[in-house]
Amino acid sequence: MSASDSSGGGYTGDVEPGGPADVRELPGLTIKKLAVSEMANNAYLLQAASGEALLIDAAAEPETLLTFVGDADLRTIVTTHGHWDHHRALPEVVGATGAQTVAHAADAGDLPVAVDRTVDHGDTVSVGDQTLEIVHLRGHTPGSIALVWRGPDDAGVHVWTGDSLFPGGVGNTQKDAERFSSLIDDVENRLFAVLPDETWVYPGHGKDTTLGAERPHLGEWRARGW
Repeated sequence: MSASDSSGGGYTGDVEPGGPADVRELPGLTIKKLAVSEMANNAYLLQAASGEALLIDAAAEPETLLTFVGDADLRTIVTTHGHWDHHRALPEVVGATGAQTVAHAADAGDLPVAVDRTVDHGDTVSVGDQTLEIVHLRGHTPGSIALVWRGPDDAGVHVWTGDSLFPGGVGNTQKDAERFSSLIDDVENRLFAVLPDETWVYPGHGKDTTLGAERPHLGEWRARGW
């Protein structure tokens, strides 16, 4: 089930490859979501009032992504994890923009470009005057990260989860019980235990959700093992 936009701005987060971006204007930050590639990867452009921007996952279709970025002042590209479908356009987008690349050290070696800055749990990255907190979610890959933005005024809390959390479950751990246990433990302890139900979740593929919509199902996910 897709979450609805509590801000009343009409944003749904329902995007398709080849289709338009969905745009959400919030106090302090404009969020744009675009789907690219045969894998229907989500790319997110976060732009502060100053014009400075941060891209989450230069997944594919570099020309499409550069059009998506437009005249925004792209300073930073964060890659949520090392899987190939989330960074195929990284060399071209970095080459065109000169943006700083950011990833967790455990996945940095899987990226097709040098990582300018490695981050770990509790670190922060900035876009203009806005700050996003890095949350390390171990399991889908060793270095998977989420980014949490606690917006000003009534903007709420927003989290970009890569492939670690989706509507209906955590990310794929290839039926590895140890990896699954690690991922669901981190998702429960580092997201659900500390963030409110209203927290908006932007995943690496597909539709958005909220923590409140998913919280009742945590026990089911743990019991089924995926």
